[in-house]
Amino acid sequence: MLFSGDLLFNGGTPFLLQGSISGALRALETLRALNPETIVPGQGPVCGPEVIDRVGAYLRFVQDLARRGHEAGLTPLDAARETDLGAFRELLDPERLVGNLHRAHAELNGADPGARIDQAAAPNDMITYNGGKPLSCYA
Repeated sequence: MLFSGDLLFNGGTPFLLQGSISGALRALETLRALNPETIVPGQGPVCGPEVIDRVGAYLRFVQDLARRGHEAGLTPLDAARETDLGAFRELLDPERLVGNLHRAHAELNGADPGARIDQAAAPNDMITYNGGKPLSCYA
């Protein structure tokens, strides 16, 4: 049994505003190498190792969206507004996409993993994306 902490979310949107998208992807490879049969994620119900692939797919989705938005000159909020969440639309707390895009943009701009980012802009953009409603955590 693997206790993953908040590296893994089952049913909720991963949130890496204070972390690192690239670092989390490396950490997922380490978890995968442990070959767990049962995982107790940081958020959501106990599950199997398939959650590693789902979280990894979401993080790569964020990286790709950030890269395309960055190249187009879009802010994280604008990139989020223009995207279809597709396979990830059922995840709880979808506004976390905006915070994750802030983190991914920082990495694209050369920030070190976990480097401080604007602590007001990201949550404010998340609230805007969330229709002006306060943030809540359902994951």
